[in-house]
Amino acid sequence: MDGTLVDSEKLWDIPLREIAEHYGVRLSEQQRASLVGSNMADTSAALLGFAGVAATGQRMAETSSWITERIAELFAQPLPWRPGAAEALRSVRAAGLRSALVTSTQRDTAELALNTIGPENFDVTVCGDEVDGLNKPHPEPYAKAARLLGVDPAACIAVEDSAAGSGSARAAGAVVLVVPCDAPVEPGERTELRDSLVGVDAVELTRIHATHS
Repeated sequence: MDGTLVDSEKLWDIPLREIAEHYGVRLSEQQRASLVGSNMADTSAALLGFAGVAATGQRMAETSSWITERIAELFAQPLPWRPGAAEALRSVRAAGLRSALVTSTQRDTAELALNTIGPENFDVTVCGDEVDGLNKPHPEPYAKAARLLGVDPAACIAVEDSAAGSGSARAAGAVVLVVPCDAPVEPGERTELRDSLVGVDAVELTRIHATHS
């Protein structure tokens, strides 16, 4: 979702940098890039680690709660689409392909983003707080999505923008189309890299899957 369908990673920059500064550190570009595709618990722990603050349960909860509340304010407005993403989604739906949204973002925040993306574009959604802590790059998020869709992960193509997300999809057995956004992603098996989703429709997704499966 973030950085793949909507250009929301730049919005996440705001609370992440603000909370880091609260703890007395300025996030480096490398540190920020390491958080792309991460779930809230891992993000909070990493931010505390960057600041040299012990990741106690209370500190983790306070950090997560602050980020969640701040990003909810930012997600309350319409989010900017990534190039070609809206058209790609419409093509998938028009072709009758089943689809899932698989995001590391928590359910309450993802629901705000879906006001822009449209929940009608997906048969199922899997959020970061719905995989029993087995978040990307663990295969469970994509494996769960495939189970909910009633399909073999090997029959699926995942569209991702991050190393954690593409690693999760590959580990689950899917083919992956990667369109990097705010952090580079290395090539991998069963993976195709593109600069954008412009021109990617249901026919092209089918071709990519056949090429890499």
